[in-house]
Amino acid sequence: MTGEERPGARQWVPERGGIRALRAAAPDCRGCELWQDATQVVFSEGPARARMMLVGEQPGDREDLEGEPFVGPAGHRLDDAIAEAGLDRNGLYLTNAVKHFRFERSGRRRIHEKPAVGHIDACRPWLAAEIAVVRPDVVVAMGTTAARSVLGRNVRIGAVRGTVLESADSSATPVIVTVHPSSLLRMPEKAEREAAFRAFVADLQRAAEIVGGDVHDPD
Repeated sequence: MTGEERPGARQWVPERGGIRALRAAAPDCRGCELWQDATQVVFSEGPARARMMLVGEQPGDREDLEGEPFVGPAGHRLDDAIAEAGLDRNGLYLTNAVKHFRFERSGRRRIHEKPAVGHIDACRPWLAAEIAVVRPDVVVAMGTTAARSVLGRNVRIGAVRGTVLESADSSATPVIVTVHPSSLLRMPEKAEREAAFRAFVADLQRAAEIVGGDVHDPD
């Protein structure tokens, strides 16, 4: 299916019912072809009134199998950063720009493949609905895919990092752009990994400052 043929998710996104309705409807989405090979849709985790929303790229292999976001190696590194930043993961809303795992097969392995622009655009109605329902005070876009989905345009992380931007939807929610936690795992040198981790933690703390540092489980 080409980018022009992707119908997009809009017709599958319910207009009412909140997060529960969105999560219930997501498995039926046929907005692009990724559902055909993925094990299942991976929607979101977190309270429906979270003050901070973290947006990643797409589910990975482990997330695809378990049906939960950020439970693989990158998710564990994210957990480390959340704890280091003094945040409560239970108070965060975690989701991805693309809800199905895109991959290539190599023997018995499934190798992560970056979502195409068409996949990001097709899935954007889900993220827009999540932002509208959750109404976070700040969105953290982790990686270029998430940034494109949240901001509605391509950006270079190095050029906008540390700047408070606005989401492309009508809410104009403050947005902090940072790296994806998976990038912290790919650096070969220990010193480089540690410096990148500290910078990532600082980005999370910057987002927390926007909400006055009050990021906890609302329940």
